[in-house]
Amino acid sequence: MENKKITAKDLINIGIFAAIYFVVLFVVAMIGFFPPFMVALCFICPIATGIPFMLYMTKVHTFGQLTIFGVVMGLANMLIGDQWITLAFAVICGLLADLICLSGKYRSGSLAVLGYAVFSIWTFGKMLPLFIMRDSYFQAMGQGYGKEYAEAVLKLTSNWVFPIILVSGFIGGLIGAFIGRAVLKKHFERAGIA
Repeated sequence: MENKKITAKDLINIGIFAAIYFVVLFVVAMIGFFPPFMVALCFICPIATGIPFMLYMTKVHTFGQLTIFGVVMGLANMLIGDQWITLAFAVICGLLADLICLSGKYRSGSLAVLGYAVFSIWTFGKMLPLFIMRDSYFQAMGQGYGKEYAEAVLKLTSNWVFPIILVSGFIGGLIGAFIGRAVLKKHFERAGIA
C-alpha cells in the first residue's frame, strides 16, 4: 500500500537506517587517513553503504522519505565537522532520489538503483571544499592532520580531478546499489519492488 503522508513509523525507519548508514560510512571513511584513499572516498563509500541503503529502500513508499534521509545525513556530517555544502548536497541529492523513485511509484527496482546512485553524489559535497575553498581548507587540514598529509592530498586533487570525483560518486552508487539489490533480493520481492 502506498502512503500519502510520512508516518511515525517512516520517521523511525529513517532514524534507524540513517544511523546504520552513517556508522558504515564513518568506518569506511577512516581509510581516508591514507591520502590516495581520501580522494577515492566518493567512490568507495557508496559501495559500502549500498546494502543498508537498499534495505532501507524496501521501506520507502512516500515522497519525502529520501529527502529527509538526506537532511539527516547532511546534519550528521556537519556535526562531525563538515561544511554547510555537505548539507546542501545531501538535501538536493535526497530530493532528486525521491523524484526518481516517485516516478516509479517506489516500486521500480531499476529506479531504486538509479535513485541510490544519484543520492550517492551527496558524498561529493564532503569533498567540494577541497576545490572551492582550497587555501583555507588545506591550511586547516595541515593543522589537523599534519603538513605532509595536506600536501599529499593537495597533489592528488588538481582541478582536472574535480569531475572524476563527482562522477565516481555516481558510479560507486550504481555498484553499491547492484550489490545491495543482489544481496537483498528476497526483501525486494517481499516489498513488491520489481
